[in-house]
Amino acid sequence: MVVAGGSESSGNASTSVELYDPVTGTWTATGSLNTERTEHTATLLPNGKLLVAAGTDSTFTASPTAELHDPASGTWTGTGDLNTARNLHTATLLPNGMVLVAAGADTSQSASESAELYDPATGIWTVTGNLNTARYGHTATLLPNGMVLVAGGFDDNGNASTSTELYDSATGTWTPTGSLNTGRSGHTATLLSNGMAVAAGGFDNNGVSSITAELYDAASGTWTVTGGLNNARGRHTAVLLVNGMVLAAGGLDFPTINATAELYNGPTPTPSPTPTPTPSPTGTPRATPSPRPRPTPHPRPTP
Repeated sequence: MVVAGGSESSGNASTSVELYDPVTGTWTATGSLNTERTEHTATLLPNGKLLVAAGTDSTFTASPTAELHDPASGTWTGTGDLNTARNLHTATLLPNGMVLVAAGADTSQSASESAELYDPATGIWTVTGNLNTARYGHTATLLPNGMVLVAGGFDDNGNASTSTELYDSATGTWTPTGSLNTGRSGHTATLLSNGMAVAAGGFDNNGVSSITAELYDAASGTWTVTGGLNNARGRHTAVLLVNGMVLAAGGLDFPTINATAELYNGPTPTPSPTPTPTPSPTGTPRATPSPRPRPTPHPRPTP
């Protein structure tokens, strides 16, 4: 695991990077970022390198820069700049190996509707279709059908949005889908093993942390309320475990930093009915022929 950048206790953006070894349970410092940044994204590429993109510096100025971490050497190398400086955006690795960066806050800290694609083969960013709704602090979830679900976030008026939309990488376009039941930003959206996505927690229009959660069904394009969190939290983390449960941890419940963690057990998918086998037609049994009597041989005359 690599932890890169972020905000220091002083509030300044950091260049420091460290590695976690799950075998020993220890952290080790590695090569520093070339540019201090926080509120950026980090995406693991198919070639094993880590792409860090955009974010803000210590003056809260959004950056267009991006860089790559090489795990073999532990060093960072600059790659192509984004077309739009942004922070509080999302970055999603697509099935075709490209990285989709969507929305976020721009240099004026206004919500952006722009999106662009990073090609690891060339190191170049290319503009793709704009979102229908400008937003930042939203989530982006890759669905099993290859579409990217973007949900919630703050709009340009600072309101927590209920709008959601889908990105089709084949056409480069965004299509609105069903609205959230609760507007939220700084939440999580985790793909479950049953193909649904669960959005949990986040902040409302007043910056108040939420305990609510809801499920997105890609087949119907609708959101359904599900069991709420035990502790209100926003800007937390959520990860799908190998047993199919979701671990939500940390986050903020202003003015408190939340140190709790909890597990969500999603709905069990309804099993498909087992089809009743159709019996094979039984043919009419053939009659057993009666044995033909063998003729009794005539006695041979005695000479």
